[in-house]
This record gives sequence, C-alpha cells and structure tokens, in this order.
Amino acid sequence: MKKLLLVLVLVFSQLSFAQTAKEIIDKNIELSGGLTSWKLLNSVLLQGKVILGIKDEYPIKIYQQRPNLTKTVLTINGKETAIEGYDGNKGYAMNYATNKLQVYPDYVSESFDNDFIDWENKGFEAKYLGKEKVGEIYCHKVELTKNVNKNLYYFDTKTYMLLKEIKREETLSYSDYKKVGNLLMPFRIESSSSKKDGDFVMLLNKVEINKVFPTNIFKF
Repeated sequence: MKKLLLVLVLVFSQLSFAQTAKEIIDKNIELSGGLTSWKLLNSVLLQGKVILGIKDEYPIKIYQQRPNLTKTVLTINGKETAIEGYDGNKGYAMNYATNKLQVYPDYVSESFDNDFIDWENKGFEAKYLGKEKVGEIYCHKVELTKNVNKNLYYFDTKTYMLLKEIKREETLSYSDYKKVGNLLMPFRIESSSSKKDGDFVMLLNKVEINKVFPTNIFKF
C-alpha cells in the first residue's frame, strides 16, 4: 500500500510539474501579447546598436520574416554591410579572413517563432524545474526537450516575461521590455558563450513589425 501511495505521489507530482510548465508558458504568451498576435506577426525589423567586446560598437539592423528568412546588417565606416543571413535556400555569413560574404552549406536557419510558441505541436516536452534567481529577480525555470536538445527558460515570477534562455552553445538575456503594437518585446539582448568569441550586447531603439520588405532583401 505504501509503495502504491508513493507511486501515485510521484505520478501526480510529475503531472503537476508538467501542468505548471504549460501554465507558465501560456501565461508568458498571454501577457506578452497573446497567441493570436504572435501568429499574426509575419515580419520584424530591429534597429539599434550592437556592442562587441569592450569598445567595438556598430549600428545594426536585423530583418526577419516568416518562415525563417533573416538578414543582419552592420554599418561599418559609414557603409551598411551584410554579415549574415538566410534567403530561403542559402545560408551565408561574413568570412572575416577574406572580408567577403560566403555561403555555408551546413548553415542551420532558425524558426521565426521561438520554441515555446506551439511547443507541443513542435514535439517538445516541457518540465518545470522550480524557481531560481536571475540577478535579483526570482524566475520560474522551465526546460524544453526535443530529442537530445534541451533549452532552459527563465520567466519572471511577477511579469512572466522571459529574462534568460540557455541553449547548448549560447546564453541569451532579455530585458527592457517595451510595447510594439500589441506585443511586448525586449529592447536589450545580451549573448554570452563559453568561447566568448561571439559575445554581444544589443540595444534596440526601434522595432517595426509586419513591414513589407523588398523581395530581394534577403538574397545573397
């Protein structure tokens, strides 16, 4: 009887955690604009500046469009220079040894939506891992798993906004949320990794949504 009770406790505990993880994700989507508004988002143009290392600072524009089109442009010495992108067929990035854009056959494009939009339909499993501090803010810690890939997400326990995301090779921090249309978006994004070669801080001053981009904007 004791063993049966223990098994039932464990089962209900796991169900409770799974439900809690789903509730936290649902709350984030709801409070950041709602699922309908996120699904109606078809394109975004991010503008601001990016800080690389200690002193290197450049104006930046990032174009993104469903389903996975993207292009990042830096202004260097007064000239706009594409440094990375995916045009639907080819992934390309700057080869700094030759100072030219180069096609990378193994380039992996990222989905326009984040993982926790429709996470169940994408085949993810969600697990609630309790509360943990990010800086001085208590966060709900949620793990999304698909096959061997695991990502950790930290949601502010008060606002339910995403403050931190840990991927396999990169940690992203989000802050300074502002309203863009019906959506709440972070205007400060910080990236760090163990290699430290791609670390950056991006400070946005303008975000435009559902713009119609020129048809060739993403082309290599």
